[in-house]
Amino acid sequence: MKKINYILTLNIIIALFLTSCGGGEESTVSAIIAGGNLEEVRKKKTELSEQHKSIGREIALLDSMINANSEFRNLPLVTTFKAKFENFDHYVELQGDVTTKQNVLIYPEAAGTLIRIHVTDGQSVKKGQLLATIDDGGMASQLLQMKTQLALAKTTFERQERLWEQKIGTEIQFLQAKANYEAQQSSVDQMQSQLDKFYIRAPFSGIIDDVIKDQGTVVVPGGPGSEVFRIVNLSNMYIEVDVPESYIANVTPGKKVKVYFPILNETIESKVRQTGNFINPDNRSFTVEIPVPNNNGKIKPNLTAKVQINDYRNESAILIPQSIISENAEGEQYAFVATEVNGDNIGKANKNIITTGKAQGDYVEVLSGIKDGQDVISEGARSVKDGQQVKILTQ
Repeated sequence: MKKINYILTLNIIIALFLTSCGGGEESTVSAIIAGGNLEEVRKKKTELSEQHKSIGREIALLDSMINANSEFRNLPLVTTFKAKFENFDHYVELQGDVTTKQNVLIYPEAAGTLIRIHVTDGQSVKKGQLLATIDDGGMASQLLQMKTQLALAKTTFERQERLWEQKIGTEIQFLQAKANYEAQQSSVDQMQSQLDKFYIRAPFSGIIDDVIKDQGTVVVPGGPGSEVFRIVNLSNMYIEVDVPESYIANVTPGKKVKVYFPILNETIESKVRQTGNFINPDNRSFTVEIPVPNNNGKIKPNLTAKVQINDYRNESAILIPQSIISENAEGEQYAFVATEVNGDNIGKANKNIITTGKAQGDYVEVLSGIKDGQDVISEGARSVKDGQQVKILTQ
């Protein structure tokens, strides 16, 4: 607004000067020249020269005022931001795959024909639930007979024990009844253990990922090709990543972790559950285990994940963009700070030698050289010089 007023004033003065030098003034000068009086001519020239000098001084004064107050004078234009204390979390970025310790193939413990499959693909099962039955070849009937004999042996022993307590009968009769009962019990337990092998049960709670064998197939215990089921527990999953040994002091159990799944475009938060006690000599790293909650069941074994482990935290850090940091010939890093800022947002650029800490993304931690509340030059930081006046556009 000031600039517009000054320009209008200047234009008025110039217009008056042109008017005074033209129009009626021109006729007066012509008349004096026509009169041929040299003294009058010289007098008029002196008068006009004085008027010209006076107007020139006024124009110079207006120019100086315009230059002193114009926001467009020849100063570097910069922007600044206030340095302030804030929380700073640094993360180690790694990559790993989802896995689970409960992802197993189930093999039969006995040979025979699968007479019944009790589950289907994708079915949720509980620990100990019956998955399949193998033909036992009549072993169940034998066990039933043995249990009948066991019941008789138990009754005989209990009667002989009562008689012995009443001092009736001999000790050898009591001991024989006891031995017979215990032998029958042992035979039943052994037969029951053998019979249990013909029943395939879930070793833990999970999901039947694959029913590999069909009902009616003959199965045998042993090596590859004899698998009957694959069972997976999707609720007890984790990520195992290799962390460089340089982070061994800062990556500890309980540290916060961000886990991002690119395929799912989802991020979850977790914590370090366990760290390895062995440094791999091949890549100089140790393993870290991170549990993965899987409430919606979308996370599958071997799913790729990007892991960020919080290895450092500063609750009163000063952060500045890495793009405004420069380096001098001695290898020192520096940034510019605006000082002596007046009411017209004119200030001075001061070069501050800084010490930086950890970087995260586009920002870096300043350990020394910049204080809380200082105006740090952002845009235009690479075009100013130490001690130079600058025009601050925004603060």
